[in-house]
Amino acid sequence: NDHERQQKAAVAAKQLEAKNRDDRETRATQTVTSTGSAGGFALPEIIERQIARLSVDISPIRQIATVRTVGSPDYKELFDINGAGFEWVGETDTRAQTNTPNLAEVAPTFGMASAKPQASEESLDDLFFDVENWLISSAAEAIAQGEGAAFVGGDGTKKPTGFLAGPTPVTTVDASRAFGTLQYIASGQAAALPTSADIFYDLVYSLRARYRNNARWVTNKMVLSALRKYKDTSNQYLWQPALTAGQPATFMGYGITEAEDMPAVAANAFPLAFGDFREGYLIADRVGMRITRDEITTPGFVKFYVRKRVGGKLRNTQAIKLLKVAAS
Repeated sequence: NDHERQQKAAVAAKQLEAKNRDDRETRATQTVTSTGSAGGFALPEIIERQIARLSVDISPIRQIATVRTVGSPDYKELFDINGAGFEWVGETDTRAQTNTPNLAEVAPTFGMASAKPQASEESLDDLFFDVENWLISSAAEAIAQGEGAAFVGGDGTKKPTGFLAGPTPVTTVDASRAFGTLQYIASGQAAALPTSADIFYDLVYSLRARYRNNARWVTNKMVLSALRKYKDTSNQYLWQPALTAGQPATFMGYGITEAEDMPAVAANAFPLAFGDFREGYLIADRVGMRITRDEITTPGFVKFYVRKRVGGKLRNTQAIKLLKVAAS
């Protein structure tokens, strides 16, 4: 009868509404932020994690620096720049007022790391085409390349401030140099690397012992090629290959990170850095990654616009030293 049909229809409507609600909740637990005028494309959380992981694997500075995940571009760190004093006293001696330690603020500059791979519509329908893996690899490589360049020489405008882009480095030692400025050791040659390995020893021991324990060299492949040719007074190479798999080669006993974005050897350039980069440089990642799927702007192709906000800044300028190509 009509009454029974109405009751069945009402029950079916409630079941459909509940199913739609469950579907929406399920989708919500599998995605992060998405936007797009062409319709947001849900970026599964696992893809975001894989892109982030591959970015770490590719970007050399990200592997050795301090990395923080922050919720705001207003993130700042307060850094103790020493200055505390003390005195020796006897049991009944009067205690004098000693110096109070000073703090400095480290505020990374932020920008958007962006990748925009695309695929043809036909390829997306091809069961043998691994679109997810392609998206992950392409986006991770593009973001890591952009990050790597910014962490070295970024000017801080819509991007991180690279460790070579701070105040002009000086020869002043740690005790009297302003916080935020790096110290350099001159190569002794106006437009070339040192003729003697002694300069590299000067660079190593300009760094305090507390930072040398985790210190490493950072430079490009052409400088690495030159470093491999230096020998000590016994005609032994200062470069030593890794003795076990997975371990880096060493120069003068310290590991090496190859960063393609380090400057080439030229007059007044800084092609070689040495120090504890985990102590010396800060990378700040904003939480979450965004992706937009664009099927409109280029007919026949689907573009995936992946982006993430990232910041960077020198953290402790006593922990990194530079080699400057200069006579003095």
